[in-house]
Amino acid sequence: MNKPEIAKRIARRSGLSQAEAADQLDRVVHQILSDVRHGKEAPLPGLGRFLADRGGKLTFRRERDRSHD
Repeated sequence: MNKPEIAKRIARRSGLSQAEAADQLDRVVHQILSDVRHGKEAPLPGLGRFLADRGGKLTFRRERDRSHD
């Protein structure tokens, strides 16, 4: 899925215009990257979190599926 597809889906589900949805998506991505660059984790509740590995590379760690515990 690419950015226009994600923005279109956000717009459809939220009632925003596609341009407004794309702007919101840009802000979220920018915040995630900013947090990670500053050594913070960027959580996506229910999915996992973004963080920088020891080499500074962006990494995503999925949450464990707790429904099977």
